Amino acid sequence: MVAKPSYEIPTEMRDFAEKSVDQARKAFNGFMGAAHRAADTLEGSTQSVQSGATDIGRKAMGYAEQNVSAALDFASRLVHAQDAEEILRLQSEFIRSQIQSFGEQARDIGTATSKLVAGVTRPKE
Repeated sequence: MVAKPSYEIPTEMRDFAEKSVDQARKAFNGFMGAAHRAADTLEGSTQSVQSGATDIGRKAMGYAEQNVSAALDFASRLVHAQDAEEILRLQSEFIRSQIQSFGEQARDIGTATSKLVAGVTRPKE
């Protein structure tokens, strides 16, 4: 029986990677705060179309936030992986989860867009 080769990430590399993930998370949270504030500022202009477009924009921002958060969580889990097998398992789980999320997000935004277009193209009474 052949012994499995030992794969160990040095503590310094783990610490550096963990700090990098934390910094990326903080930067992203700051960006999302600014984006939400900008969306709030733009929200008051025109009614029907703007309302639908704002809703779609908020959905897209929310989904972007969820997706980046999932990627950062994945990166954090990778930093703590013990071996190549665990890395592959984590990657497989992440990809499967993201494909499902992207499908749900696309359907939701597609439905909201269809409602917006239907409302805009509906004849006035």
